Amino acid sequence: MLDQAQRAELVAIARRHALLIIEDAAYAFLAEDPPAPLAAQAPECTVYVSGLSKSVATGLRVGFVAAPRKWIGRLERAIRATTWNTPGVMTALACAWLEDGTVARLEAEKRADAQARQTIAARVLGHLPCTSHPSSYFIWVALPDEARADRVVQALLAQRISLASAEPFATSAQIPQALRVALGSLARDALGGVLERVRAAIDAQRYP
Repeated sequence: MLDQAQRAELVAIARRHALLIIEDAAYAFLAEDPPAPLAAQAPECTVYVSGLSKSVATGLRVGFVAAPRKWIGRLERAIRATTWNTPGVMTALACAWLEDGTVARLEAEKRADAQARQTIAARVLGHLPCTSHPSSYFIWVALPDEARADRVVQALLAQRISLASAEPFATSAQIPQALRVALGSLARDALGGVLERVRAAIDAQRYP
């Protein structure tokens, strides 16, 4: 979540260097009181992309784009070349759910679910430095100096628990020893037990 000053700075940089901002808002619904999107502050240089597969249902493959007028033709051609269109029934269902409040209700339920999962994660992994948002389905766990992310990942894979190290997400030459933990991929009542096994795998690296 960028604060207002960071958003203003990003917009200023984009305008100064004639850059195009692509704003991926697939998870924006998780914020209860989100700031105005960048597209509202800089509509002339922002392409706003979102959809319903994250906020409503994975199988509802309907997305939408708000873009500067000069980009619309190129975006339409790219969509035709890659997906052509969405099925009519699926589009009608998405539109009806947007209009009758179903989407808003499901998004509120998912926010509440994500918040409950964050509470579980804080209880189990609270002794570790974690970065997260109160309504996010992910947490970023910085490992202690003695621990190595690849070893933790391999140890958990042997237990049929899959999570990601920092490597796929790193933007620096030196990859941090950290883990990206997804909280939404299993039943909530099973989450605490799985996170306890994650904690044990990390602690085993700390205290060999």
